[in-house]
Amino acid sequence: MSLRLDITQDLGAFNLKAQMNAGAGTTVLFGHSGSGKTSLVNAIAGLSTPNEGRITLGDSVLFDHARGINLPPFKRRIGYVFQDARLFPHLTVARNLDFGARFARNPPSEPQRRRLIDVLGIEALLKRRPGGLSGGEKQRVALGRALLSDPQLLLLDEPLAALDQSRKQEILPYLERLRAEGGPAMIYVTHDMSEIVRLADTLVVLRGGRCVTQGLAEDVLADPSNVKLIGVQDAGALLSGVIDHHAQDGLSAIRLSNGFLHVPKIDAEVGKKVRLRIRAQDVILSLASPQGLSTQNALEVQITEIHHGEGPSVAIALRAGSDRLLARISARALAQMELRKGQKIWAILKANAVPTSAISQS
Repeated sequence: MSLRLDITQDLGAFNLKAQMNAGAGTTVLFGHSGSGKTSLVNAIAGLSTPNEGRITLGDSVLFDHARGINLPPFKRRIGYVFQDARLFPHLTVARNLDFGARFARNPPSEPQRRRLIDVLGIEALLKRRPGGLSGGEKQRVALGRALLSDPQLLLLDEPLAALDQSRKQEILPYLERLRAEGGPAMIYVTHDMSEIVRLADTLVVLRGGRCVTQGLAEDVLADPSNVKLIGVQDAGALLSGVIDHHAQDGLSAIRLSNGFLHVPKIDAEVGKKVRLRIRAQDVILSLASPQGLSTQNALEVQITEIHHGEGPSVAIALRAGSDRLLARISARALAQMELRKGQKIWAILKANAVPTSAISQS
């Protein structure tokens, strides 16, 4: 199910002017506070009305200013999970779920409803009211209510932002499973890079109400020209690999296309696919194969692009087999090492530079 939009909306002093395409899987909207992420999803949901433009979902026209079309939210077949859950406090969990099912074009069968309840782990909550639920439990119920409405598209506006780390870990596996099992297309709003690593198929970066770059998450994050947009602390590349083995000393070996990475032990079976983030600032470059270093991770790479920014740093795109890395070094180091495009060098990183929270299993 493809979402296409090209809209302009005046929101007081803020102007949203966005063009975006989103297909199957999860499209993540990334940007700092005030960049327009929530304004954009509200326009998609029909909770606000653009001044101009057009929004389509598959063959359905949701909004077309020129033709006077503006479907109300309940006719758009879009589920919405807010940051604060927004459950009805006077209804039990079961009745909150039933409220979502009321808007389904194809109401779920009882077996389908039961399966969703089992997947979300909310069976024990059905007779309780929202006031007695934890933040993570509320978000699971809100997700169930949205899914029972049989949406073609699911909007999630920073659904984990108000949760602590342990509660986030409750919810992320359900979202990963929904993505892996072919659930509805999702548009997921976040400014948390670890959530991007675990969920994003497509990444859209917003700044000042504009979609400044968009594409496959791996492509956007590996582009050295996007370092400033992503932020120098978060900038880095995504790598995909397979768990090759678990060592007795507490490290797991990830097999890449052209080498291995050794990371803190992952609680997953050998053969599982994983995706992990290597921050640009955690990559050290060497002209020669490293000798006598404590690091267990060194990959032979080729420089594919060198991007000079406005400051003293330089972003360097690297390729190891079919995998890509990003490094950020000083312009001084670039000159001293005489690095150039096409050159083969070594990329070195520490095992603890890959946090386990940034590992996505599938």
